[in-house]
Amino acid sequence: MLLKRLTEAMGPPGFEDDIREVIRAEAKPFADRCDTDVLGNLICEKGAGNPGVRVMVDAHMDEVGLMIVHVEDNGLLRFRALGGIDPRVLVSKPVRIGRDGRPGVIGAKPVHLQSQEERGKPLKMEQLYIDIGARDKDDALAVVQPGDVAVFATECETIGDGCVKAKSLDDRIGCAVLLEILKRTYRLPLFAVFTVQEEIGLRGAGPAAHRIRPDVAISVEGTVCFDVVDAPGHGQATVLGRGPAFTVQDGRTLADRRFLEFLIAVAEKYNIPYQLRRVKGGSNNFAAIQRTREGVAGGAISVPVRYIHAPAQIASLDDYEHTIRLLDAVLREIEAGAWTG
Repeated sequence: MLLKRLTEAMGPPGFEDDIREVIRAEAKPFADRCDTDVLGNLICEKGAGNPGVRVMVDAHMDEVGLMIVHVEDNGLLRFRALGGIDPRVLVSKPVRIGRDGRPGVIGAKPVHLQSQEERGKPLKMEQLYIDIGARDKDDALAVVQPGDVAVFATECETIGDGCVKAKSLDDRIGCAVLLEILKRTYRLPLFAVFTVQEEIGLRGAGPAAHRIRPDVAISVEGTVCFDVVDAPGHGQATVLGRGPAFTVQDGRTLADRRFLEFLIAVAEKYNIPYQLRRVKGGSNNFAAIQRTREGVAGGAISVPVRYIHAPAQIASLDDYEHTIRLLDAVLREIEAGAWTG
């Protein structure tokens, strides 16, 4: 399964080598050209010489992860987060370190040894460590070095009624959508860009857009889904199974109103379910793309993901398929001249 290959590959910010090669292998048979820029973005061109609107579709390759910063005398590894990770979700979670995937477990002081005051407070990142079963510092340093990175060791699998559980659905599910789109042919210049370092400040998307000079850009993202028990209606950013979500406002972007209305019109024309993202927090690569050169029209299409940035995330396969249908329909409509800017 494509999602399994993508989500299980390693690729925290700045270390996207493995996931980029997985994506390159998937994209190469369908793209006219695949090129890697200085930052590490993978830019796949299809019909770049065609007349018409230049379209950039974007999904980021990187995932939240951890970086080893110190090795204790007893062989335990101290770390810091790469991207936004809540330390409360980390205790006892298995991880894999480095490109060889060395296994480890995130540990903390056992509850039996905690004082009443400690039990009443959430653990901080500096109270945690990774245990790789090393005897001492020298034993650990023989296989792990400060600067090595770790990702969650979660296997991808289908779960429940049409859902998928995996790490890094943010944003490997967007990468999967772009790869499915690359298999199709459009009569316009299309650039599918798999970007780096989104999780630490949207760093890859802007330079890629500066190079491509798109007329329209669409970021495909895995976004916050908080539709669980006791979630108030106004706090449910998105709801699993109700289709791809459109951004109205987020932490860094006000939607391009004309393009938002265009997205809604296309979804309704093709009878594709959609929803509006109903919270302001967070952002996505379109915030960086929109500001390049003279400004770029476009927006974001997001797949709802429960437990985003956590070791195990859940998404609806129906939402995934509807996002592919929607992006295909949007490109067909742009190709037919329905978007005039």
